[in-house]
Amino acid sequence: MHAPVTAVLRRVNRVLLGLAGLLLVVLGGAVLAAGLDLPVPSWWPWSGPGDVLLTAARRQRWRAEGWWWPTVIAVLGVLVLLALWWLVSQFRRARLAEVLVDTGDGDAAVVRGRALESVMEADAAAQEGVAQARVALTGRRTAPRTRIALLLEPHASPGEALDGLGGEALARARTSAGLAALPTEARLRAVRHRARRVS
Repeated sequence: MHAPVTAVLRRVNRVLLGLAGLLLVVLGGAVLAAGLDLPVPSWWPWSGPGDVLLTAARRQRWRAEGWWWPTVIAVLGVLVLLALWWLVSQFRRARLAEVLVDTGDGDAAVVRGRALESVMEADAAAQEGVAQARVALTGRRTAPRTRIALLLEPHASPGEALDGLGGEALARARTSAGLAALPTEARLRAVRHRARRVS
């Protein structure tokens, strides 16, 4: 079976980060060596402390062109947005695409993560006092974890909602997926409602 897309993206991310870090270390080390007047390769453009990264002629070459500054600003803006997107994506927990289910005969079946999330959401939302439920599967496909957000009605008891969640929705999901354990992080929030007028 092929690895989940998230695992492939994680490997690609690590490879790209490693290459970018190696490139920055090499370039920074070479510039530092030239600045300290240490021996550098003959092909390196800066060979001593008196050299500059950009000469005055190179810095002023395109300044008279009307397209230069808008292009520079646009390129820098795109780079900043890409860097911010990448930074935010590092802190997002990837959702699990599939879960491996042990069938008991030596083989394994695959359950789509979204299908299992939908079933768990329906079971959790069917409890008394739960207005809405959101489930996200994370972790590994052989050891999934869940994050559940419950939106409770004003009259609902948080303790009863958690008991029902663990005794019904999570127990049914563990049994159907053949899991020994299903670690869960639950967040509860009450429905906002207007205060009633008392006359």
